[in-house]
Amino acid sequence: MPDDPAVHSVRVLVTGRVQGVWFRGWTAETARSLGLSGWVRNRRDGNVEAIFSGETAAVAEMLRRCGRGPASARVSNVEVVEVSAPVSGEFEVRPTA
Repeated sequence: MPDDPAVHSVRVLVTGRVQGVWFRGWTAETARSLGLSGWVRNRRDGNVEAIFSGETAAVAEMLRRCGRGPASARVSNVEVVEVSAPVSGEFEVRPTA
């Protein structure tokens, strides 16, 4: 997977009203439905952090959806940073950090 140019990995930081609105569960369901690997977690600063790894088009779609989030969320920004090492395995929800 690391040598596959179709695989793209990003770290995202989502800000706004994104905790207490089922953002992590929604993110995990959405990422799994798109065939992505990675993880999502709440941060103590009130934001949500995630890593998405998979086909470039699926990662792009996940980023587009993160801009809206679940119905109760109010996303104000999605910061995206490229990650050099892809993540493999099932997408998981991690504890708050």
